[in-house]
Amino acid sequence: MSDEVREPDHEGEPEALTRPDDDVAAALCDRFPGAVFFSSHGQSVVYVDRSQLADAAQYLRDDEQFTMCMDVTAVDHLVDGVRHQPPGLVPERFEVVANFLSHTRNRRIRLICEVPASDPSVPSLTGVYPGTNFPEREVYDLMGITFDGHPDLVRILMPDDWSGHPLRKDDPSARVPVTFKGDPRPR
Repeated sequence: MSDEVREPDHEGEPEALTRPDDDVAAALCDRFPGAVFFSSHGQSVVYVDRSQLADAAQYLRDDEQFTMCMDVTAVDHLVDGVRHQPPGLVPERFEVVANFLSHTRNRRIRLICEVPASDPSVPSLTGVYPGTNFPEREVYDLMGITFDGHPDLVRILMPDDWSGHPLRKDDPSARVPVTFKGDPRPR
């Protein structure tokens, strides 16, 4: 395989830019004070304040034609030895990540918001993108991050009487056996 066809190595930090080279990311940064942009492997990523997450999602849907929120997930950075942090951003333990797609524009964009361990909550995106109902419930169930305004924020995978959130990095891996809802074999 020739070197021209190979994907470049992705070592080091994502490319931090002072002014977005993406018009949608630039519009988000202009509209939402404190938003921070960087490019990660060719995709635009915009950090917004957690209080602005639902408003930024609505802006993407209504003004920028991003008709799909592909996923909502979360990351627990408790045990990270090294962590990329764009300039101008205060790191918190958790990050909520939402990926959006515009078929009209043939583009993707990612929104990330920092979430403190002392108040693990963000606004729900279900009012803007109803398809985020189950991903938000999964994040709530496995990571313990609540989505304010969610219509039915209850456990989706873990038994209702389960104490804690198994994807948090509070406990060492495999310390606690996990039995998911509907498992025919109790452990």
